[in-house]
Amino acid sequence: MNMEEKVKYHFFSSLLTFFMCFCVCAAYTEPLKSQTLILRNLPNPPTLSWPESTTLGSDSEPDPDTISVNVHHIDALSLNKTPSQLFHFRLQRDAARVKSLSSLAALNQTRPTTSGSGFSSSVISGLAQGSGEYFTRLGVGTPPKYVYMVLDTGSDVVWLQCKPCAKCYSQTDEIFDPSKSSSFAGISCSSPLCRSLDSPGCSRKSSNCQYQVSYGDGSFTFGDFSMETLTFRRAQVPRVALGCGHDNEGLFVGAAGLLGLGRGGLSFPTQAGTRFNNKFSYCLTDRTAPAKPSSIVFGDSAVSRTARFTPIINNPKLDTFYYLELLGISVGGAPVRGISASLFRLDSTGNGGVIIDSGTSVTRLTRPAYVALRDAFRVGASHLKRAPEFSLFDTCYDLSGISEVKVPTVVMHFRGADVSFPAANYLIPVDNSGRFCFAFAGTMSGLSIIGNIQQQGFRVVFDLAGSRVGFAPRGCA
Repeated sequence: MNMEEKVKYHFFSSLLTFFMCFCVCAAYTEPLKSQTLILRNLPNPPTLSWPESTTLGSDSEPDPDTISVNVHHIDALSLNKTPSQLFHFRLQRDAARVKSLSSLAALNQTRPTTSGSGFSSSVISGLAQGSGEYFTRLGVGTPPKYVYMVLDTGSDVVWLQCKPCAKCYSQTDEIFDPSKSSSFAGISCSSPLCRSLDSPGCSRKSSNCQYQVSYGDGSFTFGDFSMETLTFRRAQVPRVALGCGHDNEGLFVGAAGLLGLGRGGLSFPTQAGTRFNNKFSYCLTDRTAPAKPSSIVFGDSAVSRTARFTPIINNPKLDTFYYLELLGISVGGAPVRGISASLFRLDSTGNGGVIIDSGTSVTRLTRPAYVALRDAFRVGASHLKRAPEFSLFDTCYDLSGISEVKVPTVVMHFRGADVSFPAANYLIPVDNSGRFCFAFAGTMSGLSIIGNIQQQGFRVVFDLAGSRVGFAPRGCA
């Protein structure tokens, strides 16, 4: 082979290699433009199968540094309701929840910073109007008495109803009696734990700390701030600071209280941080097609190997919420015009930003971002038959008489993590006549919220030690 032939050979060889690489790379990097949605009706009311024997776990001894328990949707505590009624009540709770979260974020922009960090007011986000979407069953006291507790990433303080009741709302289990628990202990008024409450009180009779939280709708919880042992299956977590409420009005119906999972100093993950290496995760199953129950895990096992992580953004005005940095959104494989990182930025006054929340159902985006996302989706779904608006949803489709449809993909681009949602996480049934709606909504508030409908099927990892949140698709297995 002469020199000219060698040059031609290497040239064409390089050219062939380039085109092969281009084709292969394109195959891997070209974003998915559409996906198939399998159509399902609104879910029937879930049923509880939670006997005490299974609550206590299997015969094998659990890993003392890991807790894993099942999680259920709050609808399971609502008896004799139709799927349509349950969905209606869910949207009602959701509206109240979003209003409460937005008000709390706005309040903290102007409220002076205190050493207490406003823990007590943070509870408002989880409790106002009885909101709270998921709960688990755990033991309180020694010996443990098992009760239903709502899980809430939007609040910090752990509390439950206690005897004697000046006034207590109706709950499924017997109200906890601290006098029958050998591990119950009061917290003194001089304790740093007591001072960390936003509005601590002191009992003249016992010199023990008291807490009180009031709400915009007139409801409140009041009682003794105390220490108690919590039991998850057989794993015990001693000396958890919690509110033992003797006067609880207008809050939950069914659950005994709340397990605060926020970032603040009084939340359960923070209090139990050393025990579980400051890590927990949950996976919420699609309620229209539940294969396995939802679950929450505390400890190193909570971190999925397939999770993609994004940093937690610190808000010095409010330490309860999990703020994430959302850079943009794609629909049908293309970035949505009009959506930029500036729309979701958390400013120096604590305004704006994006939080991820287990207690909000429908993702709310600041209005300009929502309009741009909605319009892009409408273009991509123009082949679908439109239907009238429904409640807060302004983009709905008549999919009656068919079993599956192609819909444009929706991907959220967080810093370091692209989260591509399954179709069932953003086009959802709103009745049993075949009407499906785009499950996002706009808000006039600066605060955007990633809700639990969009989180379905992902294992959402909260790595507080690494100050990051991760998303692992198909994480409920």
